Amino acid sequence: MGSEYIPPIRLAILEADTPVPGIQSKFGSYGGVFEYLFARGCKSFKPPVPLSAVLKLSYHDVVHDPTSYPDLNTIDAILISGSKHNAFDQDPWILELVKYTRKCLDSGRVRVIGVCFGHQIVGLAMGTPVGTNLRGWELSVVEHNLTEEGKKFFGLEKLSIHQMHRDIVHKLPPGVIALASTDICPVQAMYAPRRLITVQGHPEFTKDMVGEILQRRYDGGILSPDIYKDGMRRVGNEHDGVAVARAFIRFLRE
Repeated sequence: MGSEYIPPIRLAILEADTPVPGIQSKFGSYGGVFEYLFARGCKSFKPPVPLSAVLKLSYHDVVHDPTSYPDLNTIDAILISGSKHNAFDQDPWILELVKYTRKCLDSGRVRVIGVCFGHQIVGLAMGTPVGTNLRGWELSVVEHNLTEEGKKFFGLEKLSIHQMHRDIVHKLPPGVIALASTDICPVQAMYAPRRLITVQGHPEFTKDMVGEILQRRYDGGILSPDIYKDGMRRVGNEHDGVAVARAFIRFLRE
């Protein structure tokens, strides 16, 4: 991280959903989930650094409170969370989120992190098609193929993180670098230095979080028995969420 003093990055977490009950009872909102991720990321640096020295976090419920968007002059970056909603739906709050994301990207200063639904929102803001994946669901811990640039960015030869999606970014937008792919989803991570980083997966998710989501979606008839069983079989596999958190922080410090 270096010894010189750098003021904390002002990161606004745009919450695009309300967590399932088990996650909500422990972390409150998705802002709390990402705070937990970034705290572990900071702890994993050598030497460890306190979260408060690296990031100044704020949470913004963009689904229920359209007035919660922060003024761009008061932040350095945004992180758009995952969501059960479709990024390509025409709900007013989703259209406003795409518009705000485009405003951040066009600012030349406010950096953008997108996770799952947020990854897709960034794709839409950059004019690339987003829609349902005909290959179906991608769930639980999945191993990714990294490009050479992806290996450098994440500091890994292979990347495994949780997935929970059926929608995808169909094409890489112009001016961004591909970092990762899977057989089911070719556009897994997009990067533009000092501008944006997005991942289709969920570095913030843990075994317990994904297990609860899988159970609820199976009970609700959203997942078939075979897909549910396959997801539960891999839900406890080791994953690189903390490594992704470190990479996010390095991106914010570029």
